[in-house]
Amino acid sequence: MELLAAALSAACALDQDGSAGQPGREPPAAAEESPAGTAEAPPPAHPMTADSWRNLIEHIGLLYQEYRDKSTRQEIETRRLQDSQTDPEESSPSEETPSEAEPTSTTENKAPPQISLLRNSNSRFNLWQDLPEIRSSGVLSILQPDEIKLQEAMFELVTSEASYYKSLNLLVSHFMENERLKKILHQSEAHILFSNVLDVMAVSERFLLDLEQRVEENIVISDVCDIVYQHTVNHFSVYITYVSNQTYQERAYKQLLQDKPAFRELISQLELDPKCKGLSFSSFLILPFQRITRLKLLVQNILKKVEEKSDRETTALDAHKELETVVKACNEGVRKMSRTEQMISIQKKLEFKIKSVPIISHSRWLLKQGELQQMNGPKTSRTLRTKKLFREIYLFLFNDLLVICRQIPGDKYQVFDSAPRGLLRVEELEDQGQSLANVFILRLLENADDREASYMLKASSQSEMKRWMISLAPNRRTKFVSFTSRLVDCPQIQCVHPYVAQQPDELSLELADVLNILDKTDDGWIFGERLHDQERGWFPSSMGEEILNPKIRAQNLKECFRVHKSDDSQRRKLGSRNRQ
Repeated sequence: MELLAAALSAACALDQDGSAGQPGREPPAAAEESPAGTAEAPPPAHPMTADSWRNLIEHIGLLYQEYRDKSTRQEIETRRLQDSQTDPEESSPSEETPSEAEPTSTTENKAPPQISLLRNSNSRFNLWQDLPEIRSSGVLSILQPDEIKLQEAMFELVTSEASYYKSLNLLVSHFMENERLKKILHQSEAHILFSNVLDVMAVSERFLLDLEQRVEENIVISDVCDIVYQHTVNHFSVYITYVSNQTYQERAYKQLLQDKPAFRELISQLELDPKCKGLSFSSFLILPFQRITRLKLLVQNILKKVEEKSDRETTALDAHKELETVVKACNEGVRKMSRTEQMISIQKKLEFKIKSVPIISHSRWLLKQGELQQMNGPKTSRTLRTKKLFREIYLFLFNDLLVICRQIPGDKYQVFDSAPRGLLRVEELEDQGQSLANVFILRLLENADDREASYMLKASSQSEMKRWMISLAPNRRTKFVSFTSRLVDCPQIQCVHPYVAQQPDELSLELADVLNILDKTDDGWIFGERLHDQERGWFPSSMGEEILNPKIRAQNLKECFRVHKSDDSQRRKLGSRNRQ
């Protein structure tokens, strides 16, 4: 950030007569005539002469990993502060709190805090509005508070891209181009490990150049989402290639650490270099996936602040839609390889007692697997006293098929029943004592013998029972969803600890994710839906903090609908899910 201030200081050339802040000029008059939040804010014309963007990169204080971590943690703290407000009636969910519309000093405190994270530790410049050129220009007295917040959001996208490029450059120059490492790795190993990172870096460089050029046009940024849109459509496919290689990349890295002591020792030495700031080599390898996901969230943040029905809203919606397409393609690329290998492995373990069902299919993947206890015999007091009340069965649940097995010697499974997933129904058994705790009924409307079948199954815990029930019958209504409205009427939680999914029905969480709580168990698990992408899954309740302020929850939901309003089918999908 210190460098950014220096770059702006060298570039920003205000009118010599100092008329930028005079109220008689046309831009301020136009701003006063337009209702706040409904019209485009007319940026005062203060062009800046170009400076070297590479000089900007060299002086960015934080590597992208540091920026990303601290940025999300400050986002958490900001949300905690909002949630702790005890008098939410003073403002509606769609309005800012009164303190956010106060003079500049307060606006600085309320503006998105992430920008400040890019500064060097010895720099006093925190935000776009803190830069000397911005303060001396008089634009802060012209712009509406909402426009200042929008400027901060757009400025963050630019500066975070600079931080990201700096980290990418370090991955290439410090690791990939290290001469000792080149001698240790075969060409094929280096290709798998670094994939097309040079293409990714070239795309980031071109993107950053266009962003900087836009910033140089005017100290009040007109827009950045149009640039994001163009680059996403024309260049960001390189991210799909890189991220799709992730499975091979991770496997190759682990294998190299295990098989080549020289590689392991050199990587450790390179990680200790002060340039890396204590960050691991693997944290550099995952940069592209982290960036493309974060870029989508940065555009979402801009979208929440632009004027409704404005040109900037249109470009933000377009950019977000294209980024979402790229992110989904990246996720699908990661899953495809691991799913294929998993299906092949399962196929080898199954022996069919019934008519064989082909397991491997390009459109099939595993949702959940595990052992349950099947109840034997009728529910009589005599049966309850026997030791053989339950016996073990094993379930493989795919997105379109359920396979019911018994484990046999040799790490094999004998299949004795199956059913299409769409023909499954579940019913929770009312509490009938400790012996029947965590018991539910699974009905197969049409099983392998083309007849209806029922199984009374016992899970090891309450959370495991609920997880199986929701996975087996996904249309089952969840606890906190309002059935009379397309809006959710349920608690929300923000992630304060990252979580990596351990099972297919779990949801990986990033810091500051906000989720609707659709169900939860007494033993510490939550079934949630992430607002920014509507992904669902289970995660430990200890990973998050509940958002208690109903105004904040309502605002989060409103922003969620606005982000996706360009895609009516997406909105209908969300509403349909909430009615289930």
